[in-house]
Formats: sequence, structure tokens, C-alpha cells
Amino acid sequence: MTPHLPLDADGVAVKAADRKHVFHSWSAQDLIDPLAVAGAEGSYFWDYDGNRYLDFSSQLVNTNIGHQHPKVVAAVQEQAGRLCTLAPGFAVDVRSEAARLIAERTPGDLDKVFFTNGGAEAVENAVRMARLHTGRPKVLSAYRSYHGATAAAINLTGDPRRWPSDTGAAGVVHFWGPFLYRSPFHAATGTEECERALRHLEDTVVFEGPASIAAIILETVPGTAGIMVPPAGYLAGVRELCDRYGIVFILDEVMSGFGRTGKWFAAEHWGVTPDLITFAKGVNSGYVPLGGVAISGAIAETFATRPYPGGLTYSGHPLACAAAVATIATMEEEGVVEHAAHLGRNVIGPALAEIAERHPSVGEVRGLGAFWAVELVRDRRPREPLVPYNAAGADNAPMAEFAVACKASGLWPFVNMNRVHVVPPCTVSEAEAKEGLALLDEALTVADRHTTAAG
Repeated sequence: MTPHLPLDADGVAVKAADRKHVFHSWSAQDLIDPLAVAGAEGSYFWDYDGNRYLDFSSQLVNTNIGHQHPKVVAAVQEQAGRLCTLAPGFAVDVRSEAARLIAERTPGDLDKVFFTNGGAEAVENAVRMARLHTGRPKVLSAYRSYHGATAAAINLTGDPRRWPSDTGAAGVVHFWGPFLYRSPFHAATGTEECERALRHLEDTVVFEGPASIAAIILETVPGTAGIMVPPAGYLAGVRELCDRYGIVFILDEVMSGFGRTGKWFAAEHWGVTPDLITFAKGVNSGYVPLGGVAISGAIAETFATRPYPGGLTYSGHPLACAAAVATIATMEEEGVVEHAAHLGRNVIGPALAEIAERHPSVGEVRGLGAFWAVELVRDRRPREPLVPYNAAGADNAPMAEFAVACKASGLWPFVNMNRVHVVPPCTVSEAEAKEGLALLDEALTVADRHTTAAG
């Protein structure tokens, strides 16, 4: 694929305008140097100098069907010509069809869909629904999690992005989820980790007071926090715990949903049905902002004659819903979910296992489908991270050097803390996946220089 540039290509002007007027998220504004992107297609994007990058980040793990898929682009264009926008209170064919297609793919009786603009708002509304349904104030969420940057979602988040905004009075209690590689429970096996994590969670519930807890929210497979695949039995154990104490079980599938793990929803891997599922990102590959909450019959019934006190001007926006309808149809027609499962089982997983054997900087690889993490360490035996937790500046130099090496080779990585996540579009071809894995293999030699094995 040869990058095609705009006729008036001027990356310098684009970057200058960005630096003058755009305020970027999660950034010290004077310390960033954003790449000016000229175009994208499939698994690649490119800059104004024609440098092409294989997108192993899927941007923010949301372009599940890749960039500029012609069927979705055409659907958005057609919808724009027919009906660009309409208030949420009306019945609109494309909105109803998007809701139907989503409900058909959710587990159990999660047959109602409340649309939002993205994942954080989905979490906000799921928590609100749970609190109103139960009449209880508290919500439990895990450390090593990310649920969004809005008021409730950022307090639920378990990673350091929460710290500057944490009120300490948001009705949120954090607990440790299972993560065998860095077990907080001193477990030696997945079975031990599962049992001890569930015991810890129940102890937290009991000591916080079950009658005060509205919901437990978990990322089915935590995303930005490390793609820690839960051990067998854990999610079923949480489901049982919620049932026993009358707690709403919320699964956050904003990142793990819509094919990312090789299933429509990651919950399918463990046969678990929550009371609420939050989604966004892959529902339409981020082509137009869209998120939502899939709602069980019991919670929907709470608001059958009682108004739900929440709404958004752009809830179920027609352009976004048209993108979702086309995305879901395309995924079905092209076998994208099955392809993601094949990639994880036969391409990415085996290749990462081989890479781990070659590089002393690789402590563990883990994942499902097109959703993998490579844990980088200074020393495999004590499992010392390559950089300290939440490292910045000079402390983060090894990971920064590794990321630079990836980009210099034409691979755009998803790097967080001491990990690189392998999260290409679910449509990435085997050849493209192997190309990216070879580039990753090469870049890891930079990380190897910072290990104890390097002397």
C-alpha cells in the first residue's frame, strides 16, 4: 500500500495549527510533539512525509475493523444524505437497528440498549442505573483498571490517572482483582489466585456492608491496565457473590467487546451474564463517537413506570448508529470475530511465546484474540518491571527508547508503563500481523539492553 497524501499536503502547517489551538488529553501541553497524520487505510496510517506505520495500537484499541473500511464509510455517507441528526426522544430506524443488533449479541436477557457518546458516559450511566435500582450508594471496582475520565468513571478507575481527580468521597471502594504474574495473594497457580481473589472480594463486601453496595464493576479483561485474562471460575464467582448479596454486576466491555478477544463480548469465554454491559470503541470502530449500556430485564423493569433520570443530546446519534449497523454487518459478513480468534490462537500467541524465549526483557505474554500484553522486566526472576510503576522522565527512559525504536521501524505500538500491548485491528491479515511481530521482535533488543542479563 502506497500512502496517498492530500493534494495540499503540509504537515508543518497542520502541526503548527495543532500546537496553537488544540489542548491535548493526558498531556503537559508544552512537552508533546504530536505526529501530523495525512491518511489511513486498513492496518496502516501515514504522515505527510509518506512515512507509513503499521498500527499495532488500533489507535486506542478501537479501530477493530481497521481504518476507512469502505462499507462503513459508505454507510455514514448514505445516512448523512438521508438524516444527519435527530433528538433521542424520537424513534429512528437506524438507532433501533443498531440496538437490535447489539442486543442480539449480548449474553442472556440484556435486550435494552441505552446509547451514549462513548465508554466513560456508558460507565456513568451504568453506575447510576445500579444505584437507582438497588437504592444503595457504593460501587466496588478493581485496582489495575480504567473506566473513563468523567466524574464517576475516573473515581472507579484503578490506575494513576485517577489520583489528581479522586475526591475520596465518591462512594467507590477499590479491591484487588486476580493477576497471577504479580499476585497480591501470594498464589502459585491460577486456581489459588481465583480462590484467594474471590475470598478477598467477599471480605471487602462483608466489611463494607453488603446492604450499602450497589454494584461491582469489572473490565471483563482489563485493557490499558495490562490485559490480565481472568482465571477460570473468577467471573462466575463474582456473579455468584453479586447474586448472594443483591449487588448489580457490571462488566465493562468498552475495550474487550466487539470481537477484540475473539468473541463478540469477552464474557462469552466464561459463560457469564452480568446485569449491565458497557460498550463503545469497537461497536463502530470509533468512526463516529458511540457507546452504551446493555441492560438486563430486571433493571429495565425498574424504569418501566419510573423515569430514568439521565440522557444525552446525542444519545443514539444517527450517523454513529449507521456506523455501528454497518460495522456489525461487516464483521458478520467478513468473519472478523472468528479471524480475531484465529490470530490469537495461531499467529499472535505462538509468535509472542517464541519472542519471549529470545528476549530477557520479556517476563510474560498473555492475551486472547487480537488483545495481548507483553510484560517487560529488568530481571525475570524477581519479575522487576523494566521501569517503576507510573514512571516518568528519566525513570521511564527504557520504555521511551523501546517505543522510539518501534516507530523508527514503521511499527506504531501501544505502550503503557512497563508493557507493550499487541492490539492490531481485528482485521489485520496474517502477513501484516507477522510483519508487526517481526518489527516488535527487533525493537525488543533495545529493551534487552536495560536488563540484568545485559550486565
